[in-house]
Amino acid sequence: MDIASTADERHVSVPDFPGFLARIARDVPAHCILTRPDQTRVYECDGLALYREQPPVVVLPENEAQVIAILKACHEHNVPVVPRGAGTGLSGGATPHPQGVVVGLAKLNRILRLDPETCVAVVGPGVRNLAISEAAAPHGLYYAPDPSSQIACSIGGNVAENSGGVHCLKYGLTVHNVLRVRMVTVEGEVIELGGEAPDAPGLNLLQAFIGSEGMLGLVTEVTVRLIPRPQLAQVVMASFPSVEQAGEGVTRIIAGGIIPAGLELMDKRSVHMVEPFVQAGYDLQAEAILLCESDGTPDEVAEEIARIEALLREAGATRLQTSASEAERLKFWAGRKNAFPAAGRISPDYYCMDGTIPRRHLGKVLAAIAAMEQEFGLRCANVFHAGDGNLHPLILFDANQPDEVERAEAFGAAILELCVQVGGTITGEHGVGLEKINQMCTQFSRDELDAFSALKRAFDPYGLLNPLKLIPTLVRCAEYGKMHVHQGDIRFPDIPRF
Repeated sequence: MDIASTADERHVSVPDFPGFLARIARDVPAHCILTRPDQTRVYECDGLALYREQPPVVVLPENEAQVIAILKACHEHNVPVVPRGAGTGLSGGATPHPQGVVVGLAKLNRILRLDPETCVAVVGPGVRNLAISEAAAPHGLYYAPDPSSQIACSIGGNVAENSGGVHCLKYGLTVHNVLRVRMVTVEGEVIELGGEAPDAPGLNLLQAFIGSEGMLGLVTEVTVRLIPRPQLAQVVMASFPSVEQAGEGVTRIIAGGIIPAGLELMDKRSVHMVEPFVQAGYDLQAEAILLCESDGTPDEVAEEIARIEALLREAGATRLQTSASEAERLKFWAGRKNAFPAAGRISPDYYCMDGTIPRRHLGKVLAAIAAMEQEFGLRCANVFHAGDGNLHPLILFDANQPDEVERAEAFGAAILELCVQVGGTITGEHGVGLEKINQMCTQFSRDELDAFSALKRAFDPYGLLNPLKLIPTLVRCAEYGKMHVHQGDIRFPDIPRF
């Protein structure tokens, strides 16, 4: 069978919804199948509300057997599948397909096993990120990755997007803290990737699956690593007269051999946006503030905090405040973690970007973003994981004003392409989704994109899993102006395009 031609034929054929609904009705309870417009409208977008598409069908399975039945029915009746977790994603990864089904996994929300002796937890994909740490707390353990949405986001969604958080510098992203994934292919086959042992037999596909955004299979079970909660954690909050000096503080800390538990930077606009919302005690006179956390034993923390404070003073800090209690530490972090919702207090709409750059270019990139504010006529608040160079510019706009949506999208694209120009990447933890497909043409060569497509076809030869978020085609890259097409012709026009 010619996979390329078959995939193309399946892609253009019309889904058989009556057959699909009749098929899943045999295995899925009626209350789990939503078809009325008033039921499905709530699923029209994820956290990136710029892109909306009301799905014709939403299915909410309650166990793995139902997930298998749904995927088999999708495969048999050519129905595209968009998996969805809690819907907190910010790249449009869960935006519905206009002729597909949204499969929400929120009901698979049980903690199946928590073993304090081996420091692992086995959970369903619908379990909230924070719920894992809450369940592990009586054993003195917790799950390290902590996205800003951790109170609501699901572990299945974290796996799909390879989420991080403010403590990812020291403790890693989702990919560093997941040991095993149980997933179902588009044909309904159950596969386990990874394991609790130090190594697993066969090809190491776990890391390829984490961050694949639902394009390779649907998660039904996740085994995560738990770590001991440190005896003490304290945060140093430093004020700086310029963003460049705050960036210098980041450089000095890392160059000094210190790997903080968290190292976050907020510019003045972000501070003024957040402080009235959270009242964290931020310095409203500072051009930038830096939050640097140390954790460990009391002696380790005291020694590291002293070194951090000295380095920050050398970098030009004008004010230093170290949390004196756990409540104050959490308040400092609450401001940073609530930066996104706080944007709604000063702007009707905001567009949260996600790009990663080498730390040495922080000042250069932030200065360029400030210039872009003038170019595009929009404001931008900068909050980011300074320790690993993961930027989260918040572009503020009003969708009710003519052309502001287009200007916001163009502003975001310019930021991402700047990240690539300085040696960075177009995403750090939010994924590509619908938002960044064009910028993949900027970052990757055609050979690299073809390799991504080949992996996708190996898992999903018919292109039914999250198809709107496919790796960009040669034609798309050419239309975007990031691949040369001579006089309207492409090289080797007889080769199938995917």
